[in-house]
Amino acid sequence: MDRTKHRGLTLVEASTATAIAAAALTTALGGFGDLLQRRHTEGVAAELSGDLQLARTESVMRNTGVRFGFEGGVGGARCYVIHTGSTGACTCLGASQPACSGDAVAIKAVNFPSDGRTSVHANVGSMLFDPTRATVTPTATIQVRTSDGRQINHIVNILGRVRSCAASGQWPGLRPC
Repeated sequence: MDRTKHRGLTLVEASTATAIAAAALTTALGGFGDLLQRRHTEGVAAELSGDLQLARTESVMRNTGVRFGFEGGVGGARCYVIHTGSTGACTCLGASQPACSGDAVAIKAVNFPSDGRTSVHANVGSMLFDPTRATVTPTATIQVRTSDGRQINHIVNILGRVRSCAASGQWPGLRPC
Protein backbone atom coordinates (compact mmCIF):
# COMPACT_ATOMS: atom_id res chain seq x y z
CA MET A 1 0.00 0.00 0.00
CA ASP A 2 1.40 3.35 -1.08
CA ARG A 3 0.83 6.15 1.38
CA THR A 4 1.74 9.41 -0.30
CA LYS A 5 1.03 12.73 1.30
CA HIS A 6 -1.56 14.83 -0.44
CA ARG A 7 -1.07 18.55 -0.32
CA GLY A 8 -3.85 21.10 -0.61
CA LEU A 9 -7.12 21.99 1.02
CA THR A 10 -10.24 20.00 1.44
CA LEU A 11 -13.53 21.43 0.27
CA VAL A 12 -14.56 22.11 3.87
CA GLU A 13 -11.35 24.01 4.59
CA ALA A 14 -11.66 26.09 1.40
CA SER A 15 -15.32 26.92 2.14
CA THR A 16 -14.47 27.97 5.70
CA ALA A 17 -11.65 30.25 4.50
CA THR A 18 -13.94 31.81 1.87
CA ALA A 19 -16.69 32.46 4.44
CA ILE A 20 -14.24 34.15 6.83
CA ALA A 21 -12.82 36.32 4.03
CA ALA A 22 -16.34 37.32 2.92
CA ALA A 23 -17.32 38.30 6.47
CA ALA A 24 -14.17 40.40 6.89
CA LEU A 25 -14.70 42.12 3.53
CA THR A 26 -18.34 42.93 4.34
CA THR A 27 -17.31 44.52 7.63
CA ALA A 28 -14.58 46.56 5.97
CA LEU A 29 -16.83 47.79 3.15
CA GLY A 30 -19.53 48.86 5.61
CA GLY A 31 -17.05 51.08 7.44
CA PHE A 32 -15.67 52.39 4.15
CA GLY A 33 -19.14 53.38 2.94
CA ASP A 34 -19.71 55.31 6.16
CA LEU A 35 -16.37 57.08 5.72
CA LEU A 36 -17.26 58.06 2.14
CA GLN A 37 -20.66 59.39 3.27
CA ARG A 38 -19.05 61.45 6.02
CA ARG A 39 -16.37 62.90 3.71
CA HIS A 40 -18.95 63.77 1.05
CA THR A 41 -21.08 65.61 3.60
CA GLU A 42 -18.04 67.42 5.01
CA GLY A 43 -17.18 68.53 1.46
CA VAL A 44 -20.67 69.92 0.86
CA ALA A 45 -20.57 71.70 4.24
CA ALA A 46 -17.11 73.18 3.54
CA GLU A 47 -18.15 74.48 0.12
CA LEU A 48 -21.30 76.01 1.61
CA SER A 49 -19.32 77.74 4.36
CA GLY A 50 -16.84 79.10 1.82
CA ASP A 51 -19.64 80.35 -0.42
CA LEU A 52 -21.24 82.23 2.48
CA GLN A 53 -17.93 84.05 2.96
CA LEU A 54 -17.75 84.61 -0.81
CA ALA A 55 -21.14 86.34 -0.75
CA ARG A 56 -20.02 88.61 2.09
CA THR A 57 -16.76 89.49 0.31
CA GLU A 58 -18.48 90.08 -3.04
CA SER A 59 -20.98 92.50 -1.49
CA VAL A 60 -18.16 94.64 -0.07
CA MET A 61 -16.03 94.38 -3.22
CA ARG A 62 -18.92 95.26 -5.58
CA ASN A 63 -20.36 97.84 -3.17
CA THR A 64 -23.83 96.42 -3.66
CA GLY A 65 -26.08 94.01 -1.85
CA VAL A 66 -25.48 90.35 -2.62
CA ARG A 67 -28.10 87.69 -2.03
CA PHE A 68 -27.60 84.08 -1.03
CA GLY A 69 -30.80 82.32 -2.03
CA PHE A 70 -31.94 78.74 -1.54
CA GLU A 71 -34.25 77.05 -3.98
CA GLY A 72 -35.77 73.77 -3.08
CA GLY A 73 -38.49 71.34 -2.95
CA VAL A 74 -39.66 68.67 -0.60
CA GLY A 75 -36.88 67.59 1.76
CA GLY A 76 -34.54 70.57 1.44
CA ALA A 77 -32.78 72.83 -0.99
CA ARG A 78 -31.92 71.53 -4.43
CA CYS A 79 -29.56 74.41 -5.12
CA TYR A 80 -28.43 77.83 -4.01
CA VAL A 81 -27.45 80.87 -6.01
CA ILE A 82 -25.35 83.88 -5.04
CA HIS A 83 -26.43 86.96 -6.97
CA THR A 84 -27.01 90.70 -6.99
CA GLY A 85 -30.50 92.11 -7.40
CA SER A 86 -33.76 91.44 -5.65
CA THR A 87 -34.95 88.26 -3.99
CA GLY A 88 -35.68 85.64 -6.63
CA ALA A 89 -34.05 87.64 -9.44
CA CYS A 90 -31.83 84.64 -10.23
CA THR A 91 -32.80 81.01 -10.29
CA CYS A 92 -30.67 77.90 -10.43
CA LEU A 93 -33.32 75.23 -10.80
CA GLY A 94 -33.18 73.09 -13.91
CA ALA A 95 -30.21 74.78 -15.52
CA SER A 96 -26.48 74.32 -15.48
CA GLN A 97 -26.05 78.09 -15.41
CA PRO A 98 -28.27 80.33 -13.28
CA ALA A 99 -30.87 82.41 -15.08
CA CYS A 100 -31.28 86.02 -13.96
CA SER A 101 -33.87 88.67 -14.75
CA GLY A 102 -33.45 92.43 -14.99
CA ASP A 103 -30.05 93.80 -14.00
CA ALA A 104 -29.30 90.98 -11.53
CA VAL A 105 -25.92 89.27 -11.93
CA ALA A 106 -25.27 85.68 -10.90
CA ILE A 107 -22.01 85.14 -9.06
CA LYS A 108 -22.21 81.42 -8.35
CA ALA A 109 -24.76 78.62 -8.29
CA VAL A 110 -24.44 75.16 -6.76
CA ASN A 111 -26.81 72.30 -7.56
CA PHE A 112 -27.12 69.32 -5.22
CA PRO A 113 -27.43 65.87 -6.70
CA SER A 114 -30.71 64.12 -6.14
CA ASP A 115 -29.01 60.91 -4.98
CA GLY A 116 -30.29 61.45 -1.44
CA ARG A 117 -26.90 61.03 0.25
CA THR A 118 -26.71 64.63 1.43
CA SER A 119 -29.37 67.34 1.66
CA VAL A 120 -29.30 71.01 2.64
CA HIS A 121 -32.02 72.68 4.72
CA ALA A 122 -32.19 76.37 5.64
CA ASN A 123 -34.57 78.23 7.92
CA VAL A 124 -34.63 81.15 5.45
CA GLY A 125 -35.19 81.38 1.72
CA SER A 126 -32.69 84.16 1.12
CA MET A 127 -30.10 86.28 2.94
CA LEU A 128 -28.90 89.74 1.95
CA PHE A 129 -25.27 90.72 2.56
CA ASP A 130 -24.97 94.49 3.04
CA PRO A 131 -21.88 96.14 1.50
CA THR A 132 -21.63 99.07 3.90
CA ARG A 133 -21.46 97.20 7.17
CA ALA A 134 -20.66 93.69 5.83
CA THR A 135 -23.67 92.37 7.72
CA VAL A 136 -26.35 89.88 6.74
CA THR A 137 -30.10 89.86 7.25
CA PRO A 138 -31.77 87.71 8.24
CA THR A 139 -29.45 85.50 10.23
CA ALA A 140 -29.79 81.81 9.45
CA THR A 141 -29.16 78.24 10.43
CA ILE A 142 -28.27 75.98 7.51
CA GLN A 143 -28.19 72.22 8.00
CA VAL A 144 -26.23 69.77 5.86
CA ARG A 145 -27.76 66.35 6.55
CA THR A 146 -26.74 62.82 5.70
CA SER A 147 -29.24 60.18 4.68
CA ASP A 148 -28.87 58.52 8.11
CA GLY A 149 -29.82 61.70 10.00
CA ARG A 150 -26.44 63.09 11.09
CA GLN A 151 -25.96 66.77 10.35
CA ILE A 152 -23.56 69.68 10.31
CA ASN A 153 -25.10 73.06 11.15
CA HIS A 154 -23.80 76.39 9.86
CA ILE A 155 -25.02 79.25 12.02
CA VAL A 156 -24.68 82.62 10.26
CA ASN A 157 -24.68 85.59 12.65
CA ILE A 158 -25.57 89.23 11.91
CA LEU A 159 -21.93 90.00 11.02
CA GLY A 160 -21.99 87.30 8.34
CA ARG A 161 -19.66 85.02 10.25
CA VAL A 162 -20.24 81.30 10.06
CA ARG A 163 -19.96 78.96 13.04
CA SER A 164 -20.11 75.25 12.29
CA CYS A 165 -21.22 72.64 14.79
CA ALA A 166 -22.54 69.09 14.95
CA ALA A 167 -26.16 68.52 15.87
CA SER A 168 -26.33 66.29 18.96
CA GLY A 169 -22.54 65.99 18.92
CA GLN A 170 -22.71 63.32 16.24
CA TRP A 171 -19.81 64.51 14.11
CA PRO A 172 -16.16 63.80 14.95
CA GLY A 173 -14.04 66.93 14.98
CA LEU A 174 -16.91 69.41 15.39
CA ARG A 175 -18.27 70.89 18.59
CA PRO A 176 -21.80 69.92 19.51
CA CYS A 177 -24.44 72.60 18.89
